[in-house]
Amino acid sequence: MPLNFWMVVCNAENFRITQDRGFNLLGLKPQHRRKVQRIGNGDRILYYVTHKRKFTATATATGSFSEDDTPIWEKEGGADWPYRIEIKPEIVLEDSQYIDANQLAPRLDYVKRWTPENWYMAFQGNLHLLPKADFLLIEEEMKKIKFGKDYKPTPSLLPPSGNRKRKSGSRRHGRPGGQRPAPVAQGAPGAAVPGAVTQAPARTPAAPAPPAAPASSGTAAAE
Repeated sequence: MPLNFWMVVCNAENFRITQDRGFNLLGLKPQHRRKVQRIGNGDRILYYVTHKRKFTATATATGSFSEDDTPIWEKEGGADWPYRIEIKPEIVLEDSQYIDANQLAPRLDYVKRWTPENWYMAFQGNLHLLPKADFLLIEEEMKKIKFGKDYKPTPSLLPPSGNRKRKSGSRRHGRPGGQRPAPVAQGAPGAAVPGAVTQAPARTPAAPAPPAAPASSGTAAAE
């Protein structure tokens, strides 16, 4: 897992030299020694070409730095590139695919200290330590351009599904826990039939009274 995310700023000619070498070596200036000492195996690197103001490629460091004065790159500002770090390419865009930093850089946290129209002032110097979110934002845009419709965004960069807001069931149904009232089965006692006219129940006719018992005679029959 990378510890740091870096942006290397160079001119178009020195970027082309690095590209022609297969992105196997990164050169850095002596004034960045403290930063260079922090670069280690697995750190990520973003290339930004000054003057053109383009994001062009990403790479990964495969080791720590060493010193070598063998000329490889052209001097920029009178400085050589004595600090060398072995790297491997990751996303390398074609010339026509380079990302215009004017469109993307103002969205970065790294440039918030500057006004949007002066964002490029944040990129002065050869080596910058970027926030992880800024680096991944740019690299994701590179992948979309590089791989087109076949590219599937990195899952770890997608918003988690748990953050999606859901309406409370208690508000929607007016009952604790969002429970719906239990449906009444058709034909069950007390169930109302939609559209039916409610009538009073018919009166049950009274049962006929039993016949009266014959009256008993109070006089005994004469013999």
